[in-house]
Amino acid sequence: MSLSTLDAPQDASDNRTPSRPTCFSEKPPDARQILDTLYRTECDALRAFLSRRAKPEDIDDLIHEVFIRAAKSAQLPHLFNPGGFLCRIAQTVLIDRARRKRARIRTVPLPGCDEPACAPEQTTHIELQELLTAIENALAALPDKTKRIFMMSRSEQRSYREIHQELRISQATVEYHMMKALAHLRAAVELAR
Repeated sequence: MSLSTLDAPQDASDNRTPSRPTCFSEKPPDARQILDTLYRTECDALRAFLSRRAKPEDIDDLIHEVFIRAAKSAQLPHLFNPGGFLCRIAQTVLIDRARRKRARIRTVPLPGCDEPACAPEQTTHIELQELLTAIENALAALPDKTKRIFMMSRSEQRSYREIHQELRISQATVEYHMMKALAHLRAAVELAR
């Protein structure tokens, strides 16, 4: 069938509307209808799938995110296995959340910094307080010279060269004390976790 026959009137006497190919004779289902049907038929199975892989308090958010991604998918009107489609999206959502969680960086201000901390969640706040206490105890346990070099480098933002010039010690000694302080702090942080 050529394009010219698609645009030609159905009947020579009828010049009102062009004919349409048979694939467009039925209106395709609305994406909202498809999502509504998917939700009604597959939500319980999706909830069961996610309950084996996520915390119970996260499941509603995960289901919401799965259906948002499904709504954006170009495959939505052409599904052969809707349950498999939603489970695959759910796996991707779980993987993305795990990556985001792993990539999240926690920062703890050093003693002597005057910058206010942002307001974290209560559990995070408690964990950070415990971590800060462990860091302060570890700093207090350092030898005076090592602690002074560490604080000059981290709190005062001085370079190793500036520290070596002010204290009149070699730059290798500054590096030695910094490695010693960092190793001590790392061990203290690992014990606190």
